[in-house]
Amino acid sequence: MIIKRELTYDVDGLKMVAHLAHPKDQGAWPAVLIGHDGIGLDDYQRSRADELAARGYIALAMDYHGGQSYFGRPSEMLARIMPLMADDRRMQTIGRAALDHLLAIPGADPRRLAALGYGAGGRIVLELARTGVPFKSIAVVHPGLPAVKAKDWTNVASTLLLCTGSEDPICTPDQVLKFGRALQDSGIDWRVNIYGGAKHAFWARQATDDGDVAHAIATVPGVGYHPKHAARAWQAVLDLFGETLSRPESERAAPGAG
Repeated sequence: MIIKRELTYDVDGLKMVAHLAHPKDQGAWPAVLIGHDGIGLDDYQRSRADELAARGYIALAMDYHGGQSYFGRPSEMLARIMPLMADDRRMQTIGRAALDHLLAIPGADPRRLAALGYGAGGRIVLELARTGVPFKSIAVVHPGLPAVKAKDWTNVASTLLLCTGSEDPICTPDQVLKFGRALQDSGIDWRVNIYGGAKHAFWARQATDDGDVAHAIATVPGVGYHPKHAARAWQAVLDLFGETLSRPESERAAPGAG
């Protein structure tokens, strides 16, 4: 059983409407911050938070559009996203506000902290990592990548997973590998999954009015749903969190302990 609810807070001049999910039983739970892609917080990211909660995590799917969805409105989306992606401090402020609310929930374990970001939300969680947030791991799926500067990552201790599609025109494999080289030069534990034939936002699907799932309508060229790779990328995220967020053996209760 899980508990889920909306969590509202003010930042960037907007009232954000995030989605919080956690197990019904008592914490301490490993905590995961989720950043949505440029379209806005939708049922996909909410469902990721819910599934993580069912697996024993507390997860907050942040909002950085003030409750707005820009699906089918690409020009309006870009008008919101492009200035945001050009302002590191603004992204850090937005991400920090969501993170602070996540860690303020009773039962969230700040020692087992991770992040998951899609598109522009991936850039936001990467910017948080650069400020020194002690994420154990970060998974980013077709992220908006920052400039490649190894010196910016020397104080980051997270394990990083970067996922993208071979046909993504926005987050190309070449860009991801170039960014990976900067991580490598900084001594970071990193890995890349490139999914053959997948386009940008390959996880994205749209529910029709009757609840059936249909392919998402592309809002920009090079976007397309790929169900097999969507499932594979999610499994890669789960594997990463399982590897990095397990409670240390020394902290586990001995058999029969109260």
